[in-house]
Formats: sequence, structure tokens, C-alpha cells
Amino acid sequence: MQTVILIVHVLAALGVVGLVLLQQGKGADAGAAFGSGASATVFGARGSGSFLTRTTAILAAVFFLTSLSLAYFSGRSAAPQSVTEIVAPAAPADAPAAQDKPDLPAPKQ
Repeated sequence: MQTVILIVHVLAALGVVGLVLLQQGKGADAGAAFGSGASATVFGARGSGSFLTRTTAILAAVFFLTSLSLAYFSGRSAAPQSVTEIVAPAAPADAPAAQDKPDLPAPKQ
């Protein structure tokens, strides 16, 4: 389930980035008024504002919902995921006691 949500999350993020890059800025309409650009091209006389804005808002909502659901699923896992949360196993009772000094290497012959 988390894998599917993660895939939808990544696709929504890429879609939002792509749609934001496709949209024109606020100053782009001023240039079209003086004849430097074509204001009525692919998306009609109103331009691409309403279609791209609506699609961006929908993808942003999907991104927000998938972010919340991924956070919910990651908080439900009971197993410790951090190295600091993992408890080291205790030494067996028959293990020799730790020495204060390390063993010396064997002398060379």
C-alpha cells in the first residue's frame, strides 16, 4: 500500500513541478498586449491560465494527501528504524570477561 502511495506521490510532485514551469508569469500578459507574443494560441482566447491553474491545484491537493498518508503509515510502524533506538543484545553469561589490555601479538622469529 505504501509503495502505491509513494508512486502516486512522486508522480504528483513531478506533475506540479512541470505545470508550474509551463505557466506564464503575471508580466507575460503585458508583452502580449503590445504584439510581442500570441495571447490566443493553443488554449483559446483566455489563454492557458484556467486549465493549468485548475490542474495544478488538483495535483497539489493529491500531493498534500499523499504526504499526510505517508506520514501516517510511517508513524504506525512499531519496529525501531533508527540506529539509536536498536538495543544491543546482552553478552552471554558464559562469555569471558573483557580484558583491560589488548593481547600482544606473537613475537616474530
